[in-house]
Amino acid sequence: MLNFIDGGVCAAQGFRAAGVHAGVKTHAEWKKDVALIVSDVDCTAAAVFTKNVVKAAPIHVDLRHLADGKARAVIANSGNANACAPQGEENAERMCSAVAQALGCKPEDVLVSSTGVIGQRINVEAIETAIPTLCAALERSAEASDAAGHAIMTTDTTKKEAAVETTVGGKPVRMGGIAKGSGMIHPNMGTMLCFLTTDCAISPEMIKTALLETVSVSFNRISVDGDTSTNDTCCVLANGLAGNEPITAKGPDYDAFLSALRALCTELAKKMASDGEGARHLITCTVQGAKSEKSAETISKSVVSSTLTKAAIFGADANWGRVLCAMGYSGEDFDPDQVSVHFASAAGDIQVCAKGRGLDFDEDLAKKVLTEHDVEINISMGEGEASCTCWGCDITYDYIKINGDYRT
Repeated sequence: MLNFIDGGVCAAQGFRAAGVHAGVKTHAEWKKDVALIVSDVDCTAAAVFTKNVVKAAPIHVDLRHLADGKARAVIANSGNANACAPQGEENAERMCSAVAQALGCKPEDVLVSSTGVIGQRINVEAIETAIPTLCAALERSAEASDAAGHAIMTTDTTKKEAAVETTVGGKPVRMGGIAKGSGMIHPNMGTMLCFLTTDCAISPEMIKTALLETVSVSFNRISVDGDTSTNDTCCVLANGLAGNEPITAKGPDYDAFLSALRALCTELAKKMASDGEGARHLITCTVQGAKSEKSAETISKSVVSSTLTKAAIFGADANWGRVLCAMGYSGEDFDPDQVSVHFASAAGDIQVCAKGRGLDFDEDLAKKVLTEHDVEINISMGEGEASCTCWGCDITYDYIKINGDYRT
């Protein structure tokens, strides 16, 4: 049985976390800006990164450090992306070395991530100075996960945190995560950092397989603004302290682990979409009756990525024509005359299109439906049995305000 629990990255056995203000964010002295996650023992580890050709320095460092499929700790900062920046990789390695020295492990066993402004030299000296304080603050508690979750936030208005518990090989297994992401989010991940921890015993090969399978149906199914960042990172550490027989191949134990990981990452992905920069609505688009899951995913992504659809949801305008328009330029071949569209929320469900044609519907009810925070766009294709759900948010005036002066 799968249950959501408290604790974030500290929910699993043997993990501690902390978050402090080091001085990377010089304009906000009260904001935490460096996070540290540490396992009591060595972990198997895996990560996926941005597909943007321009990659931040920490990603190049992490690719080297993950060559052996192992890690012990993660250090992450907000306030500076360390991307296209002077001495980028050198400074990322310095962050790893400082943590390694404090913990008594190898620098190669430390992963590093950054998020924030691109192109400026990171104040690595401030981070190095803060490492002793950061290590002293390490705790195994929900409060510690909370501190780490806040330390990686940039334009986020709220932390993203979740944890789940399941059974693998007869043993209770826990996994948790923290994430950040509010703008520059688009399928293939975008300005997101996500750190996952678990006490499950699993091989490096299988944890990488599970992560790849999970990201494709969670983080890669959200969109905020169509931009894909230079820093996208999602990593998972597994220390094996749950005591289950190590997962080394696909089977029932792997399926249980994968199911829990998917549930955790989907929850975090939805939190990111809901907290899109300036957003007032979480948009859930479900495409049913498609000829294949790939086709359903492509169409659903196109709808949640559509600027005009986002604007319509912001205005609580049941302009379903924008939905069909976004479907039409998705690149998928389908019969528009078979498409039906419903808008739904806690305020009700209203059909606005049937067989590709508009219906007479209650505009007042539609307005109420679309005024709710969580809005659903439910599409029936009438072509098959496949389905897919993707998530996005509306676009508001505040999005322009936030990004108009982000650097300055």
